[in-house]
Amino acid sequence: MQDSLYVALSSQIALEKRLNTIADNVANASTVGFRGTGVKFEDVVSGTGQKAVSFASPGDSFLSTAHGSMTETGNPFDFAIQGDAWFGLETPAGTVMTRDGRFSMDENGQLLSIEGHPVLDAGGAPIQLDPRGGPPRAGADGMLLQGDQPVGAIGLFGFEPGPNFVRYGNSGILADREPEPIADRIDVGISQGFLEQSNVNPVLEMTRLIQVQRAFENVAALMRQTESTTDDAIKTLGSK
Repeated sequence: MQDSLYVALSSQIALEKRLNTIADNVANASTVGFRGTGVKFEDVVSGTGQKAVSFASPGDSFLSTAHGSMTETGNPFDFAIQGDAWFGLETPAGTVMTRDGRFSMDENGQLLSIEGHPVLDAGGAPIQLDPRGGPPRAGADGMLLQGDQPVGAIGLFGFEPGPNFVRYGNSGILADREPEPIADRIDVGISQGFLEQSNVNPVLEMTRLIQVQRAFENVAALMRQTESTTDDAIKTLGSK
């Protein structure tokens, strides 16, 4: 009987983690560049043979690789990535990868993210523009020009977040290793005047939320039934 309680408890822990990720996805359904979180669960078997008991693992988080829809803004400081790549940002916590291309230029000509972090070029250095040169023009490869002069290039990086990755800010992922610059790939590029929206489908996430809540309630009912059976057994044995 105790095994069934432990199995049910492991299931509740797993469901709670999934519930939290779904809630976070729904909350960021309109966040630019956001990629939803999923959780992968596996069975954890204790014992062997007839004494084997299967528990639910706490689960490993993973990032959805689906692309969000593109929205045209016409803003020369808005950028969207075409293909599998990331922008790099310099932050107090280290290098952060993001798909949020809402940038701006400060009075010193530095290209900054919406949260005020320097945007990196392919070499990992902050991008410096001419503060008097006006908004830059960007090529598909990320090369930036002011007038007819090249003044820098937005870095595009290959990056695959590992399990249980750490988020940073609105849409950022803290890099746990040195990101690799991408160059000379025809399937990766930049579109100026566009933004990538969140890849979260709120209707689908709400459906998943209902399913998880029902599963949680079923497990809770099973635990109550097991506890009641245990109490009855103790009373029966105690009266003899």
